[in-house]
Amino acid sequence: MSKKGNNNAGAVLAGLLAGAAAGVVLGMLYAPEEGKETRKKIRDKADDLANQAKDQYGQVTEKVKDQYNNISSQVKETTDKVVTSVKEGYDKYKTQAANTVAEVSKDIETELDGLK
Repeated sequence: MSKKGNNNAGAVLAGLLAGAAAGVVLGMLYAPEEGKETRKKIRDKADDLANQAKDQYGQVTEKVKDQYNNISSQVKETTDKVVTSVKEGYDKYKTQAANTVAEVSKDIETELDGLK
């Protein structure tokens, strides 16, 4: 998930929670109840919203951790494949170069022996 996606999801979640809290508070303030009872309801609702926010935060955090672990694993696998490929290529061309040098060296010795 991109950082922009995380920011947008967080902003949407914060906006929803703030809107819900404002609606609950306004509804309770205009309800025809005693002030003490209204304050208790507001406090209870605020606690409920805080718990919901914590739950949502935990779920989002878990999803982000899972995605990070998946991406991290994919990067490690890809890196391992690239390193293996580079090593195999190096070994292959090193052997070919050594063989070519040996052949050229033999050819030079043969030519020099022919000139003697």
